[in-house]
Amino acid sequence: MIAPLRYSFEVECSVEHAFDVWTTRTSTWWPKSSTMSHADGLEVIFEGRPGGRIFERAPSGEEIDWGAITVWEPPRRLGYSWHIATDVASATEVEIKFSDLGDEKTRVDIEHRGWEKLGEGGPGWRDTNHGGWEGTLPFYVAACTSNGLNLG
Repeated sequence: MIAPLRYSFEVECSVEHAFDVWTTRTSTWWPKSSTMSHADGLEVIFEGRPGGRIFERAPSGEEIDWGAITVWEPPRRLGYSWHIATDVASATEVEIKFSDLGDEKTRVDIEHRGWEKLGEGGPGWRDTNHGGWEGTLPFYVAACTSNGLNLG
């Protein structure tokens, strides 16, 4: 078994806002350098339901799939398969829990697992994704408190 990536941190906003920023305001904080098209003005879309797509839409209209929603329990829990930059058959799993700490604070717990599907490439892909999470999460944290400034 390849160890999952796990992150736990607090954001200075309500649990509802934290979930909303992750799922409906993604385009305001997700760095375009961490997308497939790298296009100015692209949208990142979570179709808010189990089975919904996660994808980027370039200004040209091109859509590039990143994953599919497996768990949709706003504002507490979100799960999805994740196959950005890889084949759907090699999708890993992401689970995010949003816990209300009171006083407009939310704890976010992320587990990214399923690296075994990638065979020998699993450890390297895990390391690549570790760097991706480390580079992307600060933008999310900032967006939760700044009401979504475009930081990408």
